Amino acid sequence: MLDRPEIVCICGSTRFVDEMSAANRDLTFAGVIVLAPGVFLRARDREAGGAITAEQKTALDALHLRKIDLADRVLVVNPGGYIGESTSREIAYARATGKPVSFTGPS
Repeated sequence: MLDRPEIVCICGSTRFVDEMSAANRDLTFAGVIVLAPGVFLRARDREAGGAITAEQKTALDALHLRKIDLADRVLVVNPGGYIGESTSREIAYARATGKPVSFTGPS
């Protein structure tokens, strides 16, 4: 038994920001510490000049792997079963480090 709340890292495509926010809210209300992506740039943000650089993307990806390291388990938010390239890498990393991985949609 842990003497602290469970820590869950949310992974998934940033196109699912609303679904990730809902999962974050639900887990938080259930007493879980949630680690999630900190930057969500939607298409309209990129069109408005809010794009991130390749260097920033690399740094954000590495930071998210550290969040997985801190977590007890990973929850993949994947409506309709969609799993993109970055999320696939995160799932592989989590499994390689022994973290349980679950999905909100079909895996």
